Amino acid sequence: MFAHEDPKPRRRFFKLAAATTAVAGLGGYGLNALAHGRGRGRGPIDPARAEEHLERMLQHMYVEIDATEAQKQKLDPIAKQAAKDLRPLREKAREARLKSVELLSADTIDRGAIEKARVESIHAADASSKRFTQALTDFAEVLTPEQRRKLAARMQRRGERRGGMRFG
Repeated sequence: MFAHEDPKPRRRFFKLAAATTAVAGLGGYGLNALAHGRGRGRGPIDPARAEEHLERMLQHMYVEIDATEAQKQKLDPIAKQAAKDLRPLREKAREARLKSVELLSADTIDRGAIEKARVESIHAADASSKRFTQALTDFAEVLTPEQRRKLAARMQRRGERRGGMRFG
């Protein structure tokens, strides 16, 4: 970088990119991951496999937070509907990422198209984040304060194992 160049636009870009990644990660974390099994980011997911994975994840969570049968009956539909709602949002985000890669590797750079792809990616991440937060809030309303603390601790541990997402 030259001495006369202003570093702020570049910093702004990287801060925005980091924020976008964090939001996308939040949307991708938790129920989005549950909705799509282990093949996240690798293309379309088999819905039956995703459903099985969601069931396993819910059962583990229920044991860990000591959920009652009545709570399980309320939480299952919340998780399953959220997973269903997040599937198309995940696909939109995936398409935007692929489009960005395609645009950035083209012979000529189309800044307008790259910006459009960025905006689409932000919209997909925001929609995923909103839906995830809605489901998480719906979950929280069913749980006791102690169960919410256990769930928060579980999310913290999972985030640390994945090298990033930390809550609190």
